[in-house]
Amino acid sequence: MATNITWHPGLTHDERSKFRGQGGLTIWLTGLSASGKSTIATALEQHLLHNSLAAYRLDGDNIRFGLNKDLGFSEKDRNENIRRIAEVSKLFADSTTISITSFISPYRADRDQARALHDKDNIPFIEVYVDVPVEVAEQRDPKGLYKKARAGLIPEFTGISAPYEEPINPEIHLHSDTTSVEEAVQIIVDYLAEKGYIKAL
Repeated sequence: MATNITWHPGLTHDERSKFRGQGGLTIWLTGLSASGKSTIATALEQHLLHNSLAAYRLDGDNIRFGLNKDLGFSEKDRNENIRRIAEVSKLFADSTTISITSFISPYRADRDQARALHDKDNIPFIEVYVDVPVEVAEQRDPKGLYKKARAGLIPEFTGISAPYEEPINPEIHLHSDTTSVEEAVQIIVDYLAEKGYIKAL
């Protein structure tokens, strides 16, 4: 760890918000593989951008193949994966962008750490639990991962051979087996408007 560095203060989050006319925050989608997190996150990003709000989605495609390509799926690597995502997401939010993350993020302590990182700088953190019965997730299984996990071909697969710790008090709880993508996006947008983070869309 580097010790010969000094923090150099710059613009505050409030100053950036004033100049850009938008506040930043993190929307953290968590849930099992095939719960619908990425689909909802993509639709949410498109909806916000369509309404002239700066938004950016972080997911496995742009994180696991880049910033975190050196990490595997052990508990230690999963922890580090989420730690890095939390730091990057906070930077986006601090820039007054609406940062949308869609990762399984199976451990409650890691999600709590991500929240604490945002809380420290008074940046809103909205945890969205995309809930789905594992049986439904297995039926969807778009990438065939559950089938491979059941066959023992994927060790430490969340929901099968590795734990998923459900959120205790998420800001938003979606049941993706009974809620459409469009409805899910509207629920999130309505919450943001209700809390004053954005104008009603």
